[in-house]
Amino acid sequence: MPSISDELARHSLAKPEAWEDRPWEGDRVAKVRKKIFVFLPSDDSGSVGVKLPHSAAYAVTLSCATPMAYGLGKHGWVTIDLADKSRPSDELLRDWIDESYAAIAPVTLVRRAEADPKS
Repeated sequence: MPSISDELARHSLAKPEAWEDRPWEGDRVAKVRKKIFVFLPSDDSGSVGVKLPHSAAYAVTLSCATPMAYGLGKHGWVTIDLADKSRPSDELLRDWIDESYAAIAPVTLVRRAEADPKS
């Protein structure tokens, strides 16, 4: 069975025009074109960062989630600690990646992703 960090990376990178980058040492992100839409975990004890324009208020009620640092939290970015016992289901984490992608990607790519059940 694949690890949650591998599963989240695979899900993120299946999106139209998504690609992996390592813009800072030790950090792994998924981008669509030139914009980050997910901060990927390095392993299952790491964290994932997503932009949640619709779900951030709920997400931060979980003890595993906090508004992202560097002022990104006020723009809907949330960090989820994968090792925390309150971590949401894998399905909800994938849904939040979808929400983050939809918030960052151009509308034409979002429509393509929604039409393709594999992305």
